[in-house]
Amino acid sequence: MGKPKSDSAVLSGGISGSDLDYGDLRKAVLVLRAVNHDLRQQMISLLIENGKMTVTDIYIKLRLEQSVASQHLAILRRSSVVGTERDGKYIYYSLNPERLEQISRLVDELAD
Repeated sequence: MGKPKSDSAVLSGGISGSDLDYGDLRKAVLVLRAVNHDLRQQMISLLIENGKMTVTDIYIKLRLEQSVASQHLAILRRSSVVGTERDGKYIYYSLNPERLEQISRLVDELAD
């Protein structure tokens, strides 16, 4: 049969002793997939410009339906790119700068 499934592997091709954790790799792929979308990139840009915004602010600025904006914000929230803060009846979305820094470092490492 095939090889048994493992949670880690050793990279070949001249990289000796580099362990690759599949769990971490899966998480990284999900995060990169979350930010690799035109609409979500527009949302990130809006949040960079404005600091924090409600879903209403976002869907009006981007001329979207509320449900579409909410679905894309949920993806960004699950990947910890954005966080939420409740203020009375309003929920404000803002960027998670630590997560953005992690993503930036990951992209730099993958590019090398």
